[in-house]
Amino acid sequence: MRPDWDHYFMEMAEVVAKRSTCLRRQVGAVLVKDRRVLTSGYNGAPSGMAHCAETGCLRQQLNVPSGQQHEMCRGLHAEQNAIIQAALHGISIKDSMLYVTHQPCVICGKMMINAGVKTVIMKDAYPDELSEKMLREAGITLQLLTT
Repeated sequence: MRPDWDHYFMEMAEVVAKRSTCLRRQVGAVLVKDRRVLTSGYNGAPSGMAHCAETGCLRQQLNVPSGQQHEMCRGLHAEQNAIIQAALHGISIKDSMLYVTHQPCVICGKMMINAGVKTVIMKDAYPDELSEKMLREAGITLQLLTT
């Protein structure tokens, strides 16, 4: 019997999300090419820095709505961390697929466009229409994975 690869890799992204140190939303991402995991990432503070659980969340304290003022967050997004891990270890992610627990924001979307990601498979939507528009304009396939 052939495995359901999309659900398999999404399950991996869900497990990776459990490592998240974000107080607002736990997100996991897995970059895959030819059914091989290249890298993974979760949202949280940069390496060696205090986590939001220790410092608190400025965006939460100021009631900043989801999808706005990302620059106020001390954490990196899961997609950013997956891309950074690839760069750090010299792994090309050109023509890869990204499995992510939530739709990427526009910042992550622009990074994926320039990194050559070809497909984004997500479990949950996210309120960022510009991201969706830019990803589609760049020819990146977007798929919401149903259970």
